Amino acid sequence: MAYAKIHSISDSDSDATIDPDELVRDNSPDLFADEEKCSKKTSHHAGTAQPSRYPDMSGSKSVTSLQKRVSKTHEISDSDSDEDIWKSIQANREMTSRTSSQSPTVKKRKHEHHQSPAHKKRKSLCDSESMKSEKNHSSIFSKYKSSPSKNMKTEKSQSHTVTSQLDSPKTSGVSPTVKKVPSVTHAMSESDSDTELNGVMHASKAKPIQSSSSSPPFKTSSSLKSSKDLLSLDEKPLCKYGKECFRMNPSHLSEFHHSDMDSSSVRTTHISKKLSGVNAKKSGLDIFKENQPLSFYMTKVTGIDDVYNEYGSINIKDILSTSMGNLEASCQFNFMFEVDWIISQYPAEFRKKPLTLVHGEQRGGLATLLAETAPYPNITCCQAKLDIMYGTHHTKMMLLLYDKGMRVVIHTANLIQRDWYQKSQGVWVSPVFPKLPADQVTGDDKVQGDSDTHFKQDLLQYVGAYRAHKLTVWEKHIKAHDMSAAKVHIIGSVPGRHAGDQKSCWGHMKLRKVLQTRGPDASRVKSWPVIGQFSSIGSLGPTAESWVCNEWLQSLSSTRGMSVTTKANMTLVFPSVDNVRVSLEGYPAGTSVPYTMKTAQKQKYIHQHFRQWKSEGRGRSRACPHIKTYVRPSPDSTEISWFLVTSANLSKAAWGAFEKNGSQLMIRSYEIGVLFLPTHFGCETFPATSDAQEAVARSDEVVFPLPYDLPLTPYVKGDRPWMMDVPCVRAPDTNGNMWCPPL
Repeated sequence: MAYAKIHSISDSDSDATIDPDELVRDNSPDLFADEEKCSKKTSHHAGTAQPSRYPDMSGSKSVTSLQKRVSKTHEISDSDSDEDIWKSIQANREMTSRTSSQSPTVKKRKHEHHQSPAHKKRKSLCDSESMKSEKNHSSIFSKYKSSPSKNMKTEKSQSHTVTSQLDSPKTSGVSPTVKKVPSVTHAMSESDSDTELNGVMHASKAKPIQSSSSSPPFKTSSSLKSSKDLLSLDEKPLCKYGKECFRMNPSHLSEFHHSDMDSSSVRTTHISKKLSGVNAKKSGLDIFKENQPLSFYMTKVTGIDDVYNEYGSINIKDILSTSMGNLEASCQFNFMFEVDWIISQYPAEFRKKPLTLVHGEQRGGLATLLAETAPYPNITCCQAKLDIMYGTHHTKMMLLLYDKGMRVVIHTANLIQRDWYQKSQGVWVSPVFPKLPADQVTGDDKVQGDSDTHFKQDLLQYVGAYRAHKLTVWEKHIKAHDMSAAKVHIIGSVPGRHAGDQKSCWGHMKLRKVLQTRGPDASRVKSWPVIGQFSSIGSLGPTAESWVCNEWLQSLSSTRGMSVTTKANMTLVFPSVDNVRVSLEGYPAGTSVPYTMKTAQKQKYIHQHFRQWKSEGRGRSRACPHIKTYVRPSPDSTEISWFLVTSANLSKAAWGAFEKNGSQLMIRSYEIGVLFLPTHFGCETFPATSDAQEAVARSDEVVFPLPYDLPLTPYVKGDRPWMMDVPCVRAPDTNGNMWCPPL
């Protein structure tokens, strides 16, 4: 039962590799058997007060109960759990001892938190040491602080910390050092097709959760050093734990050398020399110009080597900067908004320009958004109609109107500070579309100034599908501009039951139509696989043939001129527990990857297709992926036949599902993305790479900069897909925290 072992050992590290072919052969019907037992065993606690849900852990019986409960969840054997946990404890003891001797302030804060009764209760639930022996390890309880699941907040620090940059500046009576957006709210942002999750999502958005003063603070690094202060490899002492060391935070890496782990530093130094002088201080327009004609970017990430932010990387301030054009008005389509932060991203001279926010908020969430926009008379809120239950307004798009033209930006990030900070996101930025001569702007349905990809027609169709009076002015702006320079296809989704000609206008059927008319030749890509990469997974049906390996895969496997499609081999990139654990944000990054055990138990067949997130070429292996991309690469990974970046995750709600024997396509949510086809860029296929150095060296070619590494990295023994509701107490994350969601 090889595949079962991948999921049963939730957090242990192992170098033993399992053959992916073995995973395919093993259906493993008992994959989540023990998790199910654990859920049933603890289900009677639901709805009870927290003190009764988490019993007092001061006695040995309570410790034993916790040990059994966690072991049930993860199938941890006694032989290996104690040894692995003890290694983590020893490592953590060493690091804490050194930190305490250097920072009396931190030590004092830890002592104060240790005295809090609420902190003791939360620690006793999450502390992995209690699984060994209370007597031997009670003195080390203060070493670990639990990661909050619903009321996540950060430790207040006098020094400059990562958290102080991450937290939203908007207050509404809450201290700036307290996280305003709870992790559970953000966690629900992408689970658009799962019925149960969306019910929770809407409830959480309707009543924003305030951070509790009794909750233990979230542990963060308080001694980060600037790049000027970092020691060279030769000057650093060697960390005694080497590659086994879990402390991947910058403060630790600046003090200790980790042997082979630091080879990437040598590599980035080499790349830095290659790029020296290229990007000392580039404006948004400079970034845009040097990445043509593809104009595909990843967002800049705080905490990675600067070199990886120099090529093909852009942030929201670059997009909205004065260098990109003299802004007259803008329209932001998105799922989540932090209004004060959004305004702060505009240059000062643009902050009072008309701004329309297109959203899907309802009830309490709508009231909150209206309250946040009230201080800004220039902001108009436009509510998207969600006529089908459990649908979301998930589209992420900017319409930017300048005095001399208009620009369209389609991306994958929510309009909240956290999404533009330490996550992997994708962005496509259009050229400035000039205004059409007045005599070519008509009031009828005739489209003037369109591209070979029908970009303008598709954009008008998408915006018109909102049936919103407040967007009428933006439809007029779109009609008034020449968009013939667009080289990408729009792949959009809007809620509804689409039949007849409309069925091929949206979702996976729109992608199928474009690939059948303009896609790759069938004989050329016959053996090429399809790769899907996303940050959330909805309910896909009881079998692979219910949807994902049937109608959805058939659409992505479509080729030019072929009405009957041979389905391609499919692989799916989705973060493992270790991907999340060693990320820049640590376990809290997993709240943006909201896959749950409840959903996973119903579709065990999908996990055999999973591969890990790895982006060494873009320096973003530790930037948790919120980007969503779909691609068809060659078997040797050197070229691709098409590439799609979109807001759509792997769900029926986003892509659509057939109803009435395939006569209609039912879609719940709003989504939008852009499809790159080589034929519009003068080539048969795109040369592709994820290596920054190679991309610079081949800058005279149209080389597609992939967001992750090919070939893909398989899951190994001991790995399992990240599930945000499964505890992770076997090993601390980057910042020394455990993950303890409610059981």
